[in-house]
Order: sequence, then structure tokens, then C-alpha cells
Amino acid sequence: MGNLNTFTHVSVDGFFAGPRGDAGWFKAVRRTDDYQEFTHGQAEAGDTLVFGRMTYDMMKSWWPTPQAIETDPLMARVVDESPKIVFSKTLRRPAEEPHWRNVTVVHDIDRKTVEKRKEDAAGPLTVLGSGSVVQQLANLGLIDELGLMVVPVVLGGGKPLFDDVKRTDLELLESRTFENGLTFMRFAPKGGA
Repeated sequence: MGNLNTFTHVSVDGFFAGPRGDAGWFKAVRRTDDYQEFTHGQAEAGDTLVFGRMTYDMMKSWWPTPQAIETDPLMARVVDESPKIVFSKTLRRPAEEPHWRNVTVVHDIDRKTVEKRKEDAAGPLTVLGSGSVVQQLANLGLIDELGLMVVPVVLGGGKPLFDDVKRTDLELLESRTFENGLTFMRFAPKGGA
């Protein structure tokens, strides 16, 4: 059975997207060697990547491109080779293409469907970004580990990551800071997911 983990960039004031729903605010983060080493160490081909529709569209618009492959060949390869699940009520059949394949569309986030995906997974399932998916999975108690990359910026408004999420007591498993000012924190729900 695979663990269901999250990896989400959040602002210091807890937003995963800006006031107009934009997520590009964290792209200005300075890439330092220790940050790059950590993010590459977190990515393993074969783990299942999980997205909501907006994150899926954003990832698909970058990772299969020649520029992305040239800029970060390791991460491009990992994204290409990894199985991908996109939660979307509107996406029907994603077009597979070179450097973007192994995509499964799931229309509903419900306990039975997600537990079956976890049971069938050979390794971890990692939700990238996708704040609304994180919120729904958290309320179902299905997240095994919550990874937050805190970006040193106050947005002052936007989409809060934990909007309408019921109280969950967490245990800090790991905390790490980087030369660029980011802090990564990894939590598990107390008592398990």
C-alpha cells in the first residue's frame, strides 16, 4: 500500500495561490544548490504524481517542453516516467504525447476510490500543489504525510490551503531550511491517517 503525501508551496500567511488564483508567485524563488538537491532527492521516477486540474494543466504546459527538458533533465524525466493521476470533473481523456504519458483521470474524490488507489500503488502517491485536492483529502482523513514548502512572502490574500479543513492535530516529522529562505516542514496526522 502506498502512502498518500502532499508537497505544496505556501506563503507565510498560508496561501497556496494568490488573490487571482495565480500560483506563479513561488517561481521567483532563487534556486540554490541545497534547495535543488533536496527537491531532486524528493523526486523518484515511479512514484505516482497526483494533481488537480489546474496544477495538471500548469505542469503539462511546462514539463514536456524542450526548454524544461534542457533546463532540468532529471525532473523532466521523473515527471515523464511517473504514473500521474489527475482529479477532474471535466477532463475526459488526456492526450498522451512524448514526455507526457501515464495519465489517469479520476472524476471524484471519495474515500473508497482513494483508498483503492493507495492499496494498488507500488510506492507513494504525492499530491503536488493542488490546494483544493489537499483540502478534500484532508477532510477525508486520507493524507499520511503533509509536506509544506513555506516561501518567505506574505501575499496578503488569495486561496488559503486549509480553507474549510476540519481540525487535525499534527506531529512534526521533519523541518529544514534552505539558503534561499524557504523552509520545508513535513507532518503526519497524530494517530495516523
